[in-house]
Amino acid sequence: MDIKTYGELINWTRDLHHYLGQCLKHCAAKHADEKSASLLEYLSSHESEIATIIDEFEHQSARNTLDTRVYDYLRHNAPASRRECDEHYARMAYADIYHEVMGFHEEVTDLFKTLSRKAEIPEARDLLQALLEMETNESMRLSRQIGRMDDL
Repeated sequence: MDIKTYGELINWTRDLHHYLGQCLKHCAAKHADEKSASLLEYLSSHESEIATIIDEFEHQSARNTLDTRVYDYLRHNAPASRRECDEHYARMAYADIYHEVMGFHEEVTDLFKTLSRKAEIPEARDLLQALLEMETNESMRLSRQIGRMDDL
């Protein structure tokens, strides 16, 4: 996807979380290990929640902020918009699933950090900071919840 505006960045991020959630759910039904299947189900629901939260950013942001160009900050290379759902999560071990999904969240967090440092318009910077804070908080919540699942 060619991301040119902050609105498109929000859409891309929402779609990415939604797609990951769908893929995880699909793979949960195919995983042979019950613990890993439960993790995939939990991660799937969490990704769907994040997609819903991100959708609210679009509804709450000013139209002029959403229409602000972000293209130059991405150095003309948008991040990959899809990871293939080739059912590889259905073959992964519990710890590997956790590390890959957390790595995905780190990539999104790093993108928001980079963009927020480069944003020159205060409204755009505020939007990116809010997205960064949400992504960071959701990653921490995810990590804590998975830690609790591990304890059981």
